Amino acid sequence: MAKYTIQQIQKTVESKGYKWFTGNKGYDVNIVGVRNSSTHGQVTNKFDDTMTLSYKDLNGKWHFHCFDCTTDPGSYWVENVMNKNGVAILKPGQYRGSHRVGLHQGKYEALTQAKPLKVYRDNNRDDKYDLIESNVHEGIYGINIHRATKWEGKKSTQIDKWSAGCQVIAANDDFKLFMEIIKKGAGIWGNSFSYTLIESKDIV
Repeated sequence: MAKYTIQQIQKTVESKGYKWFTGNKGYDVNIVGVRNSSTHGQVTNKFDDTMTLSYKDLNGKWHFHCFDCTTDPGSYWVENVMNKNGVAILKPGQYRGSHRVGLHQGKYEALTQAKPLKVYRDNNRDDKYDLIESNVHEGIYGINIHRATKWEGKKSTQIDKWSAGCQVIAANDDFKLFMEIIKKGAGIWGNSFSYTLIESKDIV
């Protein structure tokens, strides 16, 4: 059962003054991540966030999908920091035209970062994400939207090395469906996608 409804996601997105895409040609997708606020910034190393996909099909009928995901880095990269400023945690917001279909690490098709994104940098290597405004950086960091396990029918349960800041869908089959819809959108609207990240405490 879905954690949220399309109405909840749309209302929350619009309440923040963000754009909700409703293009009549179909597959004008709304890609909205929902970060789980109930963890209070703890590094859980679990796929306890939600990726939602909302769009109208070619007949104008709305569709809505919820996928288990992480919008936070896994414990491995929190403890083994790659960037001197700290591990990247994407800052909530709407990032217009931020992603495009490309190859994740040169291996398989995913949504790859195409424009600068804002991230918090946390470099004290503890079990809590430090979301401090003075530590916000903006740039191209390879914050992609990709999958965890490569095995069909399987679902990852621990984030571990799967995310160093990327938005990662836990189940292989969910990601396959996600990309099928994304590619239909790219065929109609072009290869540019906006990504919106909200927090569960903001759900209307």
